[in-house]
Amino acid sequence: MDIIQSIKEKFISLYGQEPFLARSPGRINLIGEHTDYNDGFVLPAAIDKAIYFAAIAREDKEINLFAYDLNEHYHGTIDNLVKSGQHWPDYILGSLQQLQLAGHKLNGFNAVIGGDVPLGAGLSSSAAVECASLFAFSKIFNLQVSKLTIAKDAQRAENDFVGVRCGIMDQFASVFGKKDHVIKLDCRSLEYEYLPFKLDNIKIVLFDTHVKHSLASSEYNLRREQCEEGVILLKKQHPEINSLRDATQHMIDEIIKPVDEVIYRRCSYVVQEIARLQAACTDLKANDMIAFGKKMYETHAGLKNDYEVSCKELDFLIDYVKPNPGVLGARMMGGGFGGCTINLIKNDALKKLESEIVPAYKKANDLDLKIYEMQIENGTEGISVMQ
Repeated sequence: MDIIQSIKEKFISLYGQEPFLARSPGRINLIGEHTDYNDGFVLPAAIDKAIYFAAIAREDKEINLFAYDLNEHYHGTIDNLVKSGQHWPDYILGSLQQLQLAGHKLNGFNAVIGGDVPLGAGLSSSAAVECASLFAFSKIFNLQVSKLTIAKDAQRAENDFVGVRCGIMDQFASVFGKKDHVIKLDCRSLEYEYLPFKLDNIKIVLFDTHVKHSLASSEYNLRREQCEEGVILLKKQHPEINSLRDATQHMIDEIIKPVDEVIYRRCSYVVQEIARLQAACTDLKANDMIAFGKKMYETHAGLKNDYEVSCKELDFLIDYVKPNPGVLGARMMGGGFGGCTINLIKNDALKKLESEIVPAYKKANDLDLKIYEMQIENGTEGISVMQ
């Protein structure tokens, strides 16, 4: 039985009614890392791994939630949205709070949540939870909430209720994903365009390091602060600059380099990555996946050497695949210090590479390597399940 049918049947067994079912996918980001909070561009896509949210409105104010994967219940009330102490319900409760702040009058509900987005792999399962629940609430309470509002509310839920200072990329990609396309998203204006991502004879493959170093969250926040410090330095001579999106390499060389070498390298990486993404989109439009893949390797080098958010396990995986002509491009994906590398691998090279890299990684790092093959899918939507 597949996960969707299992969630639906669990809902019926718990609550005795047929639910509305929403699906919201995880995401990958092909290029454009750590550019979202610098008002830059990103190039994400929704994937064929998703969170599913089955729900039905109640007549009273009671909230009944069940996490299918964790086998855990949460009970509360719509009139008292506070942190649960269980963590997983907070993404849903924070989403409800955003609807209340927008003036929507809500009743209670019954819900079951579950999915197949790998946890801890940097595929944004949290954004998928928020977007799936918001989409379901819009339907069961007849709120007519727009897709853009769902993405924005989901981000605010994570920022304000859960307490993670994420940008909007994850939620936007989850909601606006389109099968066989990537999204070129301007994180300043939220303007976007779909670019075809033709995967003839190529697969998107993630290698999961199975590590998440303790540096991840503190260093992520520090990188944000370092970028902000760079903007302050630039603003003294160029008051029109509001973010690194507005800066040029020449400005950074001239103004930041003589003052602070570390801030200089952080800002250089971001400015170069924003330019690299623009060039990578030109490659996609020309269907030049070889040129696109080279830019992925360049991104990893920048993340390793200038932004310093990689780690030895990620670097091992990139160094291992780089000489392989069957791998067009690879880089670490996400905040850093663990998680996955994302790879573009020719179909005829995949099986041999997988059989070799797993034992090599185990020998070098004494860790198991998990492999996920990804398809690009549509974003948040309602789904029907046949009996």
